[in-house]
Amino acid sequence: MKSLKPKIAIIGAGNVGSTFAFSLMISGLAREIVLIDKNELLAKGECMDLNHGLSFAHPTKIYAAGFEGCKDADIVVITAGANQKPGQSRTDLVKENVAIFKEIIPAISKHTKDSILLVVTNPVDILTYVTLKLSGLPPNRVIGSGTVLDTARFKYMISEYCKVDPGNIHAYIIGEHGDTELPLWSDASIGGMAIEKYCTDYAGLGNAKDELAEIFENVKNAAYQIIEAKGATNYSIALSLVKITRSILRDENSILPVSTLITSYYGISDVCISIPSHVSINGVDHYLKLKLSDQEQKLFKHSANTLKKLIKTIGL
Repeated sequence: MKSLKPKIAIIGAGNVGSTFAFSLMISGLAREIVLIDKNELLAKGECMDLNHGLSFAHPTKIYAAGFEGCKDADIVVITAGANQKPGQSRTDLVKENVAIFKEIIPAISKHTKDSILLVVTNPVDILTYVTLKLSGLPPNRVIGSGTVLDTARFKYMISEYCKVDPGNIHAYIIGEHGDTELPLWSDASIGGMAIEKYCTDYAGLGNAKDELAEIFENVKNAAYQIIEAKGATNYSIALSLVKITRSILRDENSILPVSTLITSYYGISDVCISIPSHVSINGVDHYLKLKLSDQEQKLFKHSANTLKKLIKTIGL
């Protein structure tokens, strides 16, 4: 039977993978969704549950399979790996999940050389780099979910503080998806106006510098708080994956802060890290060379060098 396009393969049927499959089914973006998990019974059970709701959603073929299910997939989304535990940093996960990826990526590559690989598993920047090296694919076709979710959290928290629609907020979190990430305050705006000026002139908030700094700290720690409260994050990351997937499948040419391989970016090369990038049907067409302040350059280089030090420990 000829494959129904577009086709998305999801590696990992846990909290994130199954929630993404549900969000994808509701979105109508994919005509074929395949769930792949070492726990075959779990993958089959999730597919049964999803299929039972198809009469309320868009026509979609949803099924479980082994890695052969990656064949003809437009995008392979990798969510499999050890879960982040309460109090555990993303980087503490690195050795455990690198070992898992050394099994997963060759198994995917055996069945597809044409797919775009979208890495979600944490620490996502390290694992995006690992995926790039193990798959042998060109950098534009290996993408990490990066700080797309961090940026969405950032916009939401600013919107709550300033009482304005998050869609009117232009702001990014860049760097590592983790403890060394940084906000781009120098480029952040609301309705084309610098955020601090908007807060003073229109939101009646006076000098909001301290409050905005606190907002960023809350963004950085949000995942830890959610994990402590409910054990895992799943809804918002699934929706961010739908956005990335839509940008690729529909060739939307969106600018998203995904994790991608950079070269000679403020003197940094050979690391996957999040910066605003042009995402289309080709994957990452190019990333943007932003004008960072001196302090932002310092923080960005620290974030990149932190990742590079971790990469040296994994023995690729």
